Amino acid sequence: MNLKTLLASCGIVTMICTGTAWAGGGPFGIDSRLNYDNSGIWKRSNQKALVGVMIGGEIAGALWEGTDSRLGTTFWQSVDSSIMGGAGYAVLNLTTRRLRPSQTDDPNQWFQHNGRSFPSGEVTAVSSIVMPFVLEYREDHPAVWALELLPLYDAVARMKTRGHWQSDVVAEWAIGTATGYYAHSFRLPFTAAILPHGLTVGWHKEF
Repeated sequence: MNLKTLLASCGIVTMICTGTAWAGGGPFGIDSRLNYDNSGIWKRSNQKALVGVMIGGEIAGALWEGTDSRLGTTFWQSVDSSIMGGAGYAVLNLTTRRLRPSQTDDPNQWFQHNGRSFPSGEVTAVSSIVMPFVLEYREDHPAVWALELLPLYDAVARMKTRGHWQSDVVAEWAIGTATGYYAHSFRLPFTAAILPHGLTVGWHKEF
């Protein structure tokens, strides 16, 4: 599967799972406010827990494994991807200033002083973390594609709690996927290259 196919699949799957057709507002004509649901698996606390565990897990995995193993290198690539994705999110979020669905039912409210909807930072984080693992292990272990269910869950959950519009999560899923693809192309992750060797050698060797 190439990058273009993957990005198209991300957008299609997200819209199917949210039950939203190409008949709304926003930049892609797909945005509409979903019925509010902050219960069960969609609960906001569960969304935060997922992102926290994934960010903490990638950092811990990178430090523990180091760059001398295939798994460790992939963890560090994931860290690279997260940094790039976070930078892209910050720039877009500060410049577009889109209002959230919790603030308005109009998805075309951009450049508002209190707008922070576009794009979705959490979907960026999750998608950028999983993509290097998918790319690294997809041939040996095709089941690794199931990791893409994590950003899909987060995308749907963010819309159900009215934190983001459909185009917010699709855009950041695409950005997170692209940064993961780019980070995976470097066999020596740039974070590992600039950090002191003691941090990247792998803590498990010290025990």
